[in-house]
Amino acid sequence: MNFLRELYSNRRLIFKLSKNDFKTKYAGSYLGIIWAFVQPIVTIVVYWFVFEKGLKVGKTLSEEGISVPFVLWLTAGLVPWFFFSDALNNGTNALMEYKYLVQKVVFNISVLPVIKILAALYVHIFFVCFTVILFACYGMTPDLYTLQVVYYSFALFALVLALCYFTCSVVVFFKDLSQIINIILQVGVWATPIMWQLSILSNPVLRFIFKLNPLYYIVNGYRGALIDKVWFFQDWKLTIYYWVLVFVLFTIGSRLFKKLKPHFADVL
Repeated sequence: MNFLRELYSNRRLIFKLSKNDFKTKYAGSYLGIIWAFVQPIVTIVVYWFVFEKGLKVGKTLSEEGISVPFVLWLTAGLVPWFFFSDALNNGTNALMEYKYLVQKVVFNISVLPVIKILAALYVHIFFVCFTVILFACYGMTPDLYTLQVVYYSFALFALVLALCYFTCSVVVFFKDLSQIINIILQVGVWATPIMWQLSILSNPVLRFIFKLNPLYYIVNGYRGALIDKVWFFQDWKLTIYYWVLVFVLFTIGSRLFKKLKPHFADVL
């Protein structure tokens, strides 16, 4: 709790630095912050073209058996994944990128991972709006269920923050972790799953194992809010499992961060 109070007391500094981080990341390029949105859009277009035009996947069935255009089902899964991968990568390298601040005795370095995650959140907010508009164009207008996207975005923020306090602490001493995370993310996009249905697995044990992936809860939640129109508390067992896991990960990550904190400046 002390760790969370520390973050809350520095909330103004966190928001100010996150905005600055977002702006300076693309400073000097002709298109500026537009580049933050180009890659995800191109990725969605490529996947849409390959699956819907190339492989002729016209429509797909959601978890509740609702038939929707594949591009909607795909976008609802990719948007939270983009935020997760971007935030995890940037949050992991936060201490190394801001090592000049880490070496300052008076600066509270515990805010650095939050700054990087918030900077990624700004892009995510844009893509959430983009997704809602895209669904509306296909006749699926927003309703009360759609508001759950805010809840799932917060849940995803909490998960990636918990992970980043662990990864940013370890990567200072074991720099290969950045490359390992990139490999895990490449596998993770298929293990979540995002581009295939979990229902195709006939083995119930395998389905259960895949559901243990916390990203499954998030991706399935986005689709549940936008497509299936179900409330997050309807699957209360998975919801409880998710938040218990986030709590455990945050406890481990924050304690490791505090333990290694005095040594960061020496290594960097």
